[in-house]
Amino acid sequence: MSTSFTPTVRIRPSAEDSLRFDTLPPLSLYVHVPWCVRKCPYCDFNSHRAPETLPEQQYLDALSADLEQALPLIWGRQVVSVFIGGGTPSLLSAKTVDAMMAMIRAYLRLLPDAEVTLEANPGTVEADRFLEYARSGVNRLSLGVQSFNDEALKRLGRIHSADQARRAIELAQKAVSRVNIDLMYALPSQTLELAAYDLEEAMRFDPEHLSLYHLSLEPNTVFAKYPPTLPDDDTSESIQEHLQATAQERGWLQYEVSAYAKKGGHSRHNTNYWEFGDYLGIGPGAHGKISFPDRVIRQAKLRSPESWMQAAIRRDNSHVAEEGPIAFGDFPFEFMLNALRLKQGVPASYYEERTGQNLRHVLPTIKRCLEKGLLADDPTRIRASELGWRFLNDLQAEFLDQ
Repeated sequence: MSTSFTPTVRIRPSAEDSLRFDTLPPLSLYVHVPWCVRKCPYCDFNSHRAPETLPEQQYLDALSADLEQALPLIWGRQVVSVFIGGGTPSLLSAKTVDAMMAMIRAYLRLLPDAEVTLEANPGTVEADRFLEYARSGVNRLSLGVQSFNDEALKRLGRIHSADQARRAIELAQKAVSRVNIDLMYALPSQTLELAAYDLEEAMRFDPEHLSLYHLSLEPNTVFAKYPPTLPDDDTSESIQEHLQATAQERGWLQYEVSAYAKKGGHSRHNTNYWEFGDYLGIGPGAHGKISFPDRVIRQAKLRSPESWMQAAIRRDNSHVAEEGPIAFGDFPFEFMLNALRLKQGVPASYYEERTGQNLRHVLPTIKRCLEKGLLADDPTRIRASELGWRFLNDLQAEFLDQ
C-alpha cells in the first residue's frame, strides 16, 4: 500500500503547542430530561425514576437559568440542531415542551431549518402529544423501540409492548416526516431469526433513519451486576453482519457505526458530534464542548436532578460540576474517536479546523496506520479502510498519547 500521504490542506508552520481557530465549528444544543418511568437494567445514562408528579415548572425554571448562565460561552453563535434526550423526554407535557422550545428560540439564534429531535419511549405516548410537540417546533422523533418481541422487551425492562411500539411509530409518522427507530441486538437469548424479525418489522414502517445498537454490559448497571445469558460471540457477529447487510440492501446506508439512513436522512445533530463540532449541554448531567479562538473547553452539569435544579436557579454557576480545557495532547484521540466512527470519515481539513492544531502532530500516526492498512490512502479525507472499520477500536487507540 502507498503511504505517501500528503494532505490537501494548509499545514501551519508553527511548532508551538498552542491552539488557534480561524473559524469556530457548528454549534448544537443538547437538553437533558432526567426522568424515566423506571430504570432499564442495561442503562448507564443519567436517568432517574420519575416522581408521581413531575416538577415540570421547577425543571423549566432551572433549564432557563442553566441556559442563561451559558450564554457568555456561545454569545452570537448560530445553533444548527437541538436534541432533547434523556431519560424519557416524552414524559413531559406538550405545554412544557412548547415552553421549552419558546425559551430556546428566545435565548439562541436557532437556524430556521434547524433539526429539532425529541426522544420518546413508546410506553409514554399519548394520542395527540406528538402532534403538539410538532406544533412547538419538534421536527424529528427518535423512538426507543429496542425490539418488537414482547419477551425480549420484558427481559430488557421496557415498559411498552410490541403493539405499543407499532402504534407509537404510526403516531410519530403522522406528526413529523423525520422518524428514527432505535433497535438493540445481541439481546438475552436472542437468535439470528429473532433479530432479523425485529429489523423487518422496523423496515416495514419505512423510517428515514434506523439506529442498530449492540447490547453491551455497562458498569454500574443491573445487567453488569447480574449478567443475563447473551448470545455467544459467533452468534452476535452473525446477527450484526445480517442486520448490516439487510439494512443496506433495502436502502438504509450505514454512515456511522450504529446509524443507517435513507438518502438525506442522517442525523445532523449526531453527525455534528462525530465531526467534532461544538455542543452546549443543559440539564442535569449534560455535557458540552465549546470552542473559543484559542482553546476548547468541556463542561458537565450536576447529575442529580434535585441538586441541579436548586443550584441552577441560584445563578452562581454552582450547577456546573466540571469545566476545563481539553489538554493539547488529548486532541488527536478525541478527534479520531469521533471522526473515524463515520463510514466516510471527514475531510482532512477538519483536523486543523476543529482541533486548532497543526496536522503535523498526527502525520506520523497516520502514516503508521496507512502502513498497517487501517486508514484509507486518501489525501482528501481521514477515514478508516475496510480493515480499519473491522478493527475500529484498535485504529482509534493508535492516536492515544500523542
